[in-house]
Amino acid sequence: MANGWAQDGAVHAQIEDSVKDEIMRVRKQRPCGESLEFCEECGAPIPEGRRRAVPGVRLCVACQEKADKESHAAELYNRRGSKDSQLR
Repeated sequence: MANGWAQDGAVHAQIEDSVKDEIMRVRKQRPCGESLEFCEECGAPIPEGRRRAVPGVRLCVACQEKADKESHAAELYNRRGSKDSQLR
């Protein structure tokens, strides 16, 4: 398959880089340490089940959903994509 001026394996390398970037982003956002009893954003109590399920949790479910939506808003474009992939 012809890829214009791209080197052999460039598409595969781009996919690998995108996957590695996403894995690093998720690992960086993963909570660590001791879970809080109260949300650090709104002060609402964090249920014990959530504290056990997610070690190091710092936000209640509502605040976590809001934070997730805000963090994904900036990642809606392909930074590594070729000109052709950005035009689709």
